Amino acid sequence: MNFNSGAFLLFLPAVTAVYWLIPHRGRKYWLLAASYFFYMYANPALILLLLASTAVDYCCGRGIERFRGRRSAMGLLLLVSVCVNLGLLFTFKYFDFFAGTVNSLCAAAGLPYQVPQLGLILPVGISFYTFQTMSYTIDVYRGDFCAERDLVTFALYVTYFPQLVAGPIESPGSLLPQLRAEHRPSWADFAAGVRLLLCGFFRKCVVADFCGIFVNAVFSSVEQANSLAVFCAGGLFCIQMYCDFAGYSEIAAGSARLMGVRLMRNFDRPYLAQSYTEFFRRWHISLNRWFTSYVYIPRGGGRRGKPRKLLNILAVFTLCGLWHGARWTYVLWGLYAAFWLCLESLLDVKSRFGPAWDCPMGRLARRCVMFLIFVPAALLFRAESVGQLGVIFQRLFTGWGFGGAYLQAALDQLGLSVLSLVQLVLCIVAMAKLYDWGRYDLPAAKTESQSAARLCSCVYLAAVIGLCWLALLQSQDAAIFAYFQF
Repeated sequence: MNFNSGAFLLFLPAVTAVYWLIPHRGRKYWLLAASYFFYMYANPALILLLLASTAVDYCCGRGIERFRGRRSAMGLLLLVSVCVNLGLLFTFKYFDFFAGTVNSLCAAAGLPYQVPQLGLILPVGISFYTFQTMSYTIDVYRGDFCAERDLVTFALYVTYFPQLVAGPIESPGSLLPQLRAEHRPSWADFAAGVRLLLCGFFRKCVVADFCGIFVNAVFSSVEQANSLAVFCAGGLFCIQMYCDFAGYSEIAAGSARLMGVRLMRNFDRPYLAQSYTEFFRRWHISLNRWFTSYVYIPRGGGRRGKPRKLLNILAVFTLCGLWHGARWTYVLWGLYAAFWLCLESLLDVKSRFGPAWDCPMGRLARRCVMFLIFVPAALLFRAESVGQLGVIFQRLFTGWGFGGAYLQAALDQLGLSVLSLVQLVLCIVAMAKLYDWGRYDLPAAKTESQSAARLCSCVYLAAVIGLCWLALLQSQDAAIFAYFQF
């Protein structure tokens, strides 16, 4: 079920209302049933994979707890969990991709061998829930978390509908205790939930989808676009990608907050970063934390010398790129990120250049430079094939010109009129205030005037969103969230 659909706008209030009306002991069953319905809404058959992952990891977690101290038995159970989850992920997400690559290489070499392709449907959110369940078994193996005894609570941890299909990837130590706890209705939680929902819908349905109109106009015929149009499309795609991903996370956090559950902030104004290292501390925080905890640190992190640190960075971001999808452009995106992170580590950018540029103009300059570096990364992420990527960069570096005719051609290729340009600027300016609106931790109102002011603010923002949506998207179909494909 898409968050930006009429079905979800009926589903969420109904689930929330019943949740608060029934006793605490029945809430986990209700949420589990609602989560299964949410996942099965588009394709009921895919629930079998979710059930399989849940059953395997529940049994492995209990087994690891039972055989605590017997390293071989614990290791075997952990291996079963990892192999099953990665096996499901590889089969449904990557098998046809690698089979096609092998077949292409064989054809180029004149070999008759062909790997049969399965033609499987990619299950929605499989990358997210497999990583979340693996984090549970790994934490139990490490002794960081006790195995969950209640199967229903564990199943709810795996399938909790706000963050099931596109994150954030929550750790068991954060989410499981909240799912067990008895929550009571709270105005602070409700106010925060509504604000997060409104901010998330604004990011997605107004800013991201509006930027997507102009990005798609260029990429639908990129071979005919000039360099300025391609560059502007890359910059707009940076904004679209951020608002799409962050918007989903805010809607997820807002939905959970209505029922007293607090999900982690997944994006923290990444385009204010002054280095690539800082950018990845602010961008898709839960995924980067997962790779840091379960790949980077176990491989030694930065504790075994500079060469090992650089190799670990390269490994992590190659895997991170491949995690995003079965395309070589995603791998190239990961390698591009690894290059800049390794370069910053080698040059020791923070200590060498940080103090000299620690002034308002210096910080602004570094942020502008970082955004310019992000644009090629966005183009890598947006390209649908290596062939299209070659065309994009060819146009980016060979199609520059000057004069009014050149500028008008870029605007025409983007599909930007004067009115839509003004609307686009207003959307981006409004986006700058969303961080304050969408605070994850709002203090409880202490006076009636504060409470009334917050309610008026929520009503005002809802009206603004409605007006922008009608003005900008009245003739556009709602686009699904980009992370649904991962």
